[in-house]
Amino acid sequence: MDEDKRKQGKADMAQELLKVGKEIATATNAGLSPVRQAETQSMPHAQDGQQSKHHEDTPLEPRDYDWRLDQLDSLSAILPHGTDGRRNETLAQLLTSEDVETLRHLAKEGMGKNSLRALTSDFGYLDGWHRAVSTEPLPWPAPQSLVLKFIAHHLWSQEERAKNPAHGMPQDVKDHLTALGLLRKDGPHAPSTVQRRLASWATLHRWRGLDGCFSDPAIRSALRLAVRVADRPRGRKSKKPITADILETLLLTCAGSPPSGPSLQDRRDKAILMLGFASGGRRRSEIADLRMSQIETSAPVLSDPSDPDSKLLPCLNLSLGRTKTENAQDENEVVLIGRSAQALLDWLAIAKITDGPVFRAIDQWGKIKDRALTAQSINLVLKSRIAKAGLDPADYSAHGLRSGFLTEAANRDIPLQDAMLQSRHKSVAQAARYYSEAGKSRRRSARLLD
Repeated sequence: MDEDKRKQGKADMAQELLKVGKEIATATNAGLSPVRQAETQSMPHAQDGQQSKHHEDTPLEPRDYDWRLDQLDSLSAILPHGTDGRRNETLAQLLTSEDVETLRHLAKEGMGKNSLRALTSDFGYLDGWHRAVSTEPLPWPAPQSLVLKFIAHHLWSQEERAKNPAHGMPQDVKDHLTALGLLRKDGPHAPSTVQRRLASWATLHRWRGLDGCFSDPAIRSALRLAVRVADRPRGRKSKKPITADILETLLLTCAGSPPSGPSLQDRRDKAILMLGFASGGRRRSEIADLRMSQIETSAPVLSDPSDPDSKLLPCLNLSLGRTKTENAQDENEVVLIGRSAQALLDWLAIAKITDGPVFRAIDQWGKIKDRALTAQSINLVLKSRIAKAGLDPADYSAHGLRSGFLTEAANRDIPLQDAMLQSRHKSVAQAARYYSEAGKSRRRSARLLD
């Protein structure tokens, strides 16, 4: 009975969302200019059960295509690349010349590489989605009805879709996005993905000097309702955390084989793993971007601060610079002590690295390259060590170092504030989630009958 009520509740919320979308779209059209009304009315509404028609022979603004491609290539170090190796050709087709100018301006203003990469990816998706819906480039500013349509296309109930094929994203829109390589999975999007794309859309409006409708109560209400309707569980960047015991297993794969001992790659990977974990669970981009200028050698410290006769351990200070949540001007230093510091020093010594990137590519002949590893390479290094340790690479990613650090800190009863000083989390709620997850099995309240 409870299950039937839950299902009926989801269906009722889905219908309510569609009703809200219709009412707001009607109200929005009533307040638009005749030209904008015509543009908006020409957009087919998924709420009405109508399938949008994409004209495959519609040209994608061939004028200035070569210029757009050249400009995108000049930003190739920070823009996302297609998996088919076509570099920025798809983006050059989807985006207008004005869109590309916006991206160049954001790069010049110093937006973080990862932020710009995510924004560009979202930009391309939004424009591709709108072309699939209406065959036209993305309008500026976006009307409220269009934002509601985007929400309705991406956050929906699979249960309702089985009963009503018009619910959610129309099939021809899905097929078009799939053909462009912009859509790779079936089903509704993750709420966090939709929220990020809406935030990127709002950011692009601000940089164009336009007022968007993204903070309107109607949009907030529709998004909140859609998140409740969408039956997609929250995904994790790494299915399992890399706690200290898992890390020790991975480090065994870096020991090498007698009589030669560890190779250059073994020493580099060991330093990556230990630094990534011990420095607070660094993001893979932060590991890849680390430079010698960010490392400072400090005086050795006591292994037990309360015992003046305890062993002295090597100590390094890492200045993280600009990260996902902090600016280069922030005092965001973390410390490496003991084994992790020694692993990094060993790698730098044997690789003879004195400046530039800390972690570099190594070719098949064992020669160290000048170029730094990419963030994706850091993830591949970890997955390679996971496989060598006999574990399933699908269960772990580089983010497991970050979640594993906080999980291990919670298991050892280290105060959350102490752990956050090393992890550099800005949000107490986000960091506390790992502590809560780690403490589930130790809850006394879960043992009331035992």
